[in-house]
Amino acid sequence: MMDAPAAASRTGPDAHPVREVWSLAWPTVVTMASYTVMQFADAVMVAQVGPLEVGAQGNGGVWSWAIIFSVVGVLSVVNTFVSQAVGAGRPHEVARYGWAGLWLGLAAWAVVILPSGLMIPHAFALMGHSPRTTELESSYAQILLLGGFVTVVGKAMSNFFFGIQRPRVITVAAIAGNLVNVVLNWVLIFGERGIPAWGVPGVPGVQPMGVAGAALATVIGTAVEASIPLALYLGRRMDAEFGIRRWWRPDLDAARDLVRLGAPAAMQQGSEIMTWAIFMSVLVGTFGDVALAAGWATLRYMHLSFMPAVGFGIAATSLVGRHMGAGRPDLAASRAHVALAIAVAYMGVWGVLMLIFREPMVAVFANGTNTPPEVAAETVAIGSTLMVAAAFFQVFDAVGIVLIGALRGAGDTLWPGVMTIVLSWSVIVGGGWGLVRLAPGLGPLGPWIAASAYIALFAGILLWRWKLGAWRSVRVLETPEEEAARLG
Repeated sequence: MMDAPAAASRTGPDAHPVREVWSLAWPTVVTMASYTVMQFADAVMVAQVGPLEVGAQGNGGVWSWAIIFSVVGVLSVVNTFVSQAVGAGRPHEVARYGWAGLWLGLAAWAVVILPSGLMIPHAFALMGHSPRTTELESSYAQILLLGGFVTVVGKAMSNFFFGIQRPRVITVAAIAGNLVNVVLNWVLIFGERGIPAWGVPGVPGVQPMGVAGAALATVIGTAVEASIPLALYLGRRMDAEFGIRRWWRPDLDAARDLVRLGAPAAMQQGSEIMTWAIFMSVLVGTFGDVALAAGWATLRYMHLSFMPAVGFGIAATSLVGRHMGAGRPDLAASRAHVALAIAVAYMGVWGVLMLIFREPMVAVFANGTNTPPEVAAETVAIGSTLMVAAAFFQVFDAVGIVLIGALRGAGDTLWPGVMTIVLSWSVIVGGGWGLVRLAPGLGPLGPWIAASAYIALFAGILLWRWKLGAWRSVRVLETPEEEAARLG
């Protein structure tokens, strides 16, 4: 973990803008890339079982994440409060909001996520998928939701360490958790059968669990990932610096602050993921299991492209928050612009790669051991068309990802949250449904056209919001006088 003097040499008002952004962003980008690569490997392993399993894993994953992000979205502003407290030189507020994130996340898991895990099979039964797909996607989602308490703990801790601008802790934790995940994928998905097509032996005496094994491996890997920052958070060094152990009791005022600022962020993230879940499970799913497999193959590459860009968005949240807390909106804007430029360049390259190499990229998920050749060929044909749409919106997606993070760092969460809900439901769901009904000849490409329009439109609106500058006047932390009055 980077110590305070080393961190100070790379951040702050005297640091070079690119150096400051990069010193915070690269561990975050590695974290996101590590997680995405392991999830990609997870999906490739599941593809060896069959294309139906690829679609079921994708559906189960996206619906479980739609529910989990209704909580995680609130926890994302732990980064905002902590980074602004660091910038304002108020260490006790750092500890206060760290604990508030932990307690709020665990309470929300018990009240929201756990009951959803018990109910989600009934929701999948209404989507009209094949019985086998419904069975597989339900089991995958239930395992992720029932084990979701480790996810909320991990997200609360990651946002805390991003807020104090020590992302390397989360990088190490993510790599450790993902290595555990990929090893357990091999053990639990394939068991004693192994992966003959890859020349990988099985584990004697272990029964193959297929998609359910992939979900269980994810939960265990996430538990490992969460345990490392949690142990450091509770350790002596953090206590000496921020007084962590003195602020452990639930603080309703701090929790209310997180909900006040984080509820719009939760609406933004949860609504967007839910519309993408409907987009894939219902709209693309209308065209059958092969279309679902092709769609999820395309989305896996989208995850590889945008998740590292999310790292720059998180860096923008931390840096904008720190400089706003210090009363320097000019530096906040400068750092956000640097993060935006790097993310646009990165995702622009991905767009070119997705356009040129779309067929062999989709074939990675289509040529499983148990996949008939005609099914593999159809999957590649459909997926290659969808990859063109995904390539089109890469740069727009980079703009939206970084600017939503920058606005969140300043505390401007309500307006972006409302716009996300309006646009995602009207354009992704409404526009996608319209194309399915009015232009069925487009097949699964129709919903993807609607999704492309949403991403481009949303990026333009966020850019306008950022340039307007309303975020410069948002106040997140209490004034010293307000804090004194609250404490009596």
